[in-house]
Amino acid sequence: MNWNALIKSYQSYLRIERGLSKNTIDNYSFDLERLCLFLEQNSITVSPIKITEETIQQFIYAVAKEVNARSQARIISGLKSFFSYLIFEDYRTDNPMELIEAPRLGRKLPDTLSVQDIDALIEAIDLSKPEGERNRAMLETLYGCGLRVSELVNLKISDLFFDEGFIKITGKGNKQRFVPISEVTQKYILLYKSTIRNHLAIHKGHEDTLFLNRRGKQLTRAMVFTIIKDLAVKINLLKSISPHIFRHSFATHLLENGADLRAIQLMLGHESITTTEIYVHLDRKHLTQVMNSYHPRK
Repeated sequence: MNWNALIKSYQSYLRIERGLSKNTIDNYSFDLERLCLFLEQNSITVSPIKITEETIQQFIYAVAKEVNARSQARIISGLKSFFSYLIFEDYRTDNPMELIEAPRLGRKLPDTLSVQDIDALIEAIDLSKPEGERNRAMLETLYGCGLRVSELVNLKISDLFFDEGFIKITGKGNKQRFVPISEVTQKYILLYKSTIRNHLAIHKGHEDTLFLNRRGKQLTRAMVFTIIKDLAVKINLLKSISPHIFRHSFATHLLENGADLRAIQLMLGHESITTTEIYVHLDRKHLTQVMNSYHPRK
């Protein structure tokens, strides 16, 4: 079988059997398409079933000149997964990625914002424009609930359980979790719904989507990125920010104020607590305060 046929089969496997999101599947597919382009540009005619470790190593060397170590590691991981799938489906008996090692990565600590920075970004929103109330509600929800941007844009009105103080989030791999939502965040969502959203001509199929664009359709992830970057420029915030920085800030500020790591894990929807533990490394000063406050030999 050729590359296109096996990649399509692999995509179906990731979607149906692994339950991965469209974004994750797109990332896996992009790396495979990159390998196919390399083969084409170098006039190498070989199928996924016959490709050797040496050919893939040539591809990895070429990629290493263009991307950083973290991206290289992601590409290698994705290719390993693809060839493991081919073995699983009996297309191959060996994995040509078996002896190819990913570059060693230092643990990158996530960037965060101070409470003052977050307040300044939200205060910079122009509430005289119709989208202002929406943008304020979105940023309050990102920071107040620690959501991923994909979780924010996919949030439904039917996912809001304000009487119980929770919202239902569908995260990676379509896994659902309930996240507490403060009265402050609820207030801004309700204000947006009653003053802006109720007056939109909502496009068919988006009746239950909470955050809509001016045409009554679901916002894109790219639009949320643009909104946040424009606000950062407006307040002269001299750091590169994205929607994810609100999620990191949510976790860090909770930890700094004494929240339990296990509770933060559940709210973020991390499958393993080792993923959440990265936030312990962010503030050494906080750890010193904990030691001085709680250790019997203080």
